[in-house]
Order: sequence, then C-alpha cells, then structure tokens
Amino acid sequence: MFLVSNADTLRQLHQDHLSNYNNQEQQAIELIGLLNKLYNQQDVQVTLFGETLDTTSVGQVLALHQKAAIREQGAKPIAIVDTLAMVKALAANENIQAARVDVGQLIASDSDIQTVLKTISNDENAINGATDVVLYGFGRIGRILTRLLLSQASSSKGLQLKAIVVRPAAAGDLAKRISLLERDSIHGRFLGGISIDDDNNGMIVNGRFIQVIYANDPSEIDYTAYGIDNALIIDNTGIWKDEAGLGKHLQSKGVQKVLLTAPSGGEIKNVVYGVNNDTIGDDTLVSAASCTTNAITPMLKVLNDEFGIENGHIETIHSFTNDQNLVDNYHKADRRGRSAVMNMVITSTGAAKAVGKALPELSGKLTGNAIRVPTPNVSLAILNLNLKSAPESADALNDFMRKVSNSNTWQSQIAYTDSTEAVSTDFVGITHVGVVDAQATILTGNQAIVYIWYDNEVGYSTQVLRLATQMAGISYTQIPA
Repeated sequence: MFLVSNADTLRQLHQDHLSNYNNQEQQAIELIGLLNKLYNQQDVQVTLFGETLDTTSVGQVLALHQKAAIREQGAKPIAIVDTLAMVKALAANENIQAARVDVGQLIASDSDIQTVLKTISNDENAINGATDVVLYGFGRIGRILTRLLLSQASSSKGLQLKAIVVRPAAAGDLAKRISLLERDSIHGRFLGGISIDDDNNGMIVNGRFIQVIYANDPSEIDYTAYGIDNALIIDNTGIWKDEAGLGKHLQSKGVQKVLLTAPSGGEIKNVVYGVNNDTIGDDTLVSAASCTTNAITPMLKVLNDEFGIENGHIETIHSFTNDQNLVDNYHKADRRGRSAVMNMVITSTGAAKAVGKALPELSGKLTGNAIRVPTPNVSLAILNLNLKSAPESADALNDFMRKVSNSNTWQSQIAYTDSTEAVSTDFVGITHVGVVDAQATILTGNQAIVYIWYDNEVGYSTQVLRLATQMAGISYTQIPA
C-alpha cells in the first residue's frame, strides 16, 4: 500500500515539475520576442547580472535564471516571471533608447520599474548610429569576434561588421575561410546561417553581407570603394604593433580609427576596459593589450583599491598558441620550437609589465612568467601578492571577491566559482574576462594567492568589443547606473 502511495506521490511530483518547467518555457519564448523588439527598434540591451540573455535560446535564458536564483546565500531569487514583467514594462515605453538594463540588479534591489522609467524617460537619450567595422586578419581572435558580432540579433545601430581583410591566397580560399568560421574545434559549430557569395567575393552570415578583401598591406585599400566609410579597423594579425606600422591603416581611404588586439609598442596606449579606458579620449590608435593582462588587471585593481599591493608575481598557465610548433622544429624564440602538444614550455610574458601601463600605481611592483601547456584554450593566472593590509582569512578574502563579482560595476567582467569540481574546459566560451577560483585561494599573513581562470579567446574578444564600442562613440544609458 505504501509503495503504491509513494509511486503516486512521485508521479504527481514529476508532473508538477514538468508543468512548472513548461510554463517557464512559454514565458522564456515571450521574453525572447520582447528582447528582440527592444534591441532592434530601441537599441536597448537587457542583461541578467551582467550576462546577456540569448535571444535565440530558451534553454540559455532559463539556465541563467536558475543560476541567478542561487547566486548568493540569502539573496532574493530571480524568477523568469519577474524578468518578463519588467521587460514588458520596458518594451511598452518607446521613449527609452540606447540603454543597457540589468533586470537582475533591478529586481534584486526591489526597484519599481515604473519609477525607474520616469527618471530616465525625461533624459535626452543619445540615439546611437551605425559604425562600420573591418576585421583585419581572420585567425582565432578574428573569427571569435565575427561570431560575437553576428550572433546578436540584427540591428541598424551599433557596430556593423562590413568586411574582413586577409592576405591574397589561392583559389578556394573563401570557401575555406567560411568553413573555419562555421566549424570550430574548440567552440563548436556556429549557431547561425552562413553561405558564400562568390559573385561579390564575400559571405552572408545571418542575413548580413560581409565583404572579403585581399591585401598585403594596410595602406593599399580603398574601403570607400566597398561602401565602407569612417570605419573602425580591428587589427588582429599581430604584425604591426607600433605607430609606424599600425598607422598604415589610417592612410587608407575610409578609415577613422584602429584597435589592435595585442600589446602595443611605442606610444600607443595599452587599454584594459573597465580599468583605464577613460584615458582613450580622441586617440585613433589604441591597443587592447593581451588576453592575460585583461584577465588579471580588473582583479588586481579591486585588490589594490581594497587592501593595497606591495609587490607580487604573476604566473600564467597558458594554453598553447599558433606561434608554437606542433612537432619539434626551428623557432626563433627559445623553447617554442619544441612540440606544443607534448610539452609544458616555460616562456616569458609581458602581462605583468603591461599591468603597470593600465594601473600606474602597480608599475614596477609585479614580475611575471608563463608556462605554455598542451591544452588548446582556457588559461589560468596565479596572482601571488604581498598585501599592505590583509583580510582576516582566506574565507574573508573570498567573500570580498564574491561581492565584487556580484557588483553592478564588475559583474560583466569578473566571475566567481567555489565549485570543488571546476576544471579548465568548464570555462570554454565564458564571456567574463576572468573567473576567481575560490577553492584555490590561499592567505598566509599578508601573502595572498588568487587563481583566475580565463577563456583567452572569448573572454578577451568580449573586452575588445567593449573597447571598440567606446572608440566608435557608442554609449548607453546604464540602468541601474
């Protein structure tokens, strides 16, 4: 009798859970439609604690809400019905333009959306125009940037990818380029439609035409001949890193500014978004520094602001890169000629020195080394720091870093995990620039050791696009501020 009763209870429990999930799916479908409307018609982007709500994936939307519901002990859970109600109110107000709204923060703080709308509806919100973007180079970072730019819902505003520039190649090059964009051994297939346009030497990605231009030198292209003008060039070749080389782009017709996806030489500023991007001003040549510099500098800043850093050492466990050899062969750099897939390779890194350029208060205080390891993506930075004033314990330090990761200021860039099972592949595709691994934190006196995971492809590319947005003069009303 008990077994029958128990089976009935479990059957009902299963049915209740399924019914509840089906309701949430319907709410997610309605939410996605509203998000697309807001983005397309009003240039309003909605996030949930800094993470973009995917307008193509019901599963991702529900997963983010599940994650938000347990983000912090004692915190208010975020239900999709609450998000839907808030987004409905946003979509009903056509006065809101060019805004980024974090519904997670608004709901968590019990903000009344109608009160929020009244305060911003009276502002003269800037209407963002469109900025032509050209990717110079189509390697790992170039293709990741393409995926990020074209996976969003289509819009006539903001960054508009118009062309990709590569070196002249043999027949069949275009088809191979498209195949590499569509299929990726690390990040999987591109979730979108890609086709080739042989007649116009380009590709059509999610309904948008992308011109492919072949050139040997940045200065030889007339972009206006392709209908491109006042363009932002994102140079991800790594070939030209100083003013003389990178400045060649500015000699081309139709180019306004250039962003380099590598550490620069000479007087070009190395900028880490969120840390020193306020120094860009009207600069036409800017460097986005390196993936490692971007991964560690935000956390170094908040630790220095809170506790002060006397000095320290940064050790990077970095995935191998394309400049290494698959098998032993000649390489101009020490050790890099040895097989990348068979060896751990000690090499130098300029990341620690570059931190001083973004954070002058830490200039000369940090040393650094790197170890290339046989994994294709996701790296780990170990911050070994001597603090001026230390927290009481490792738990207290973790609590501080967790609060930073949940703050409105840093939630899009710094993430936090206290999982005892986290490994590198768990962070493939993460858009945060760095993820603090709380289980590995060590504090001995004033010596703190902090471990930070980062996807050295996607996380860095996300930072690059933040800089590109700023350089293009695109700005958004931040809600909450």
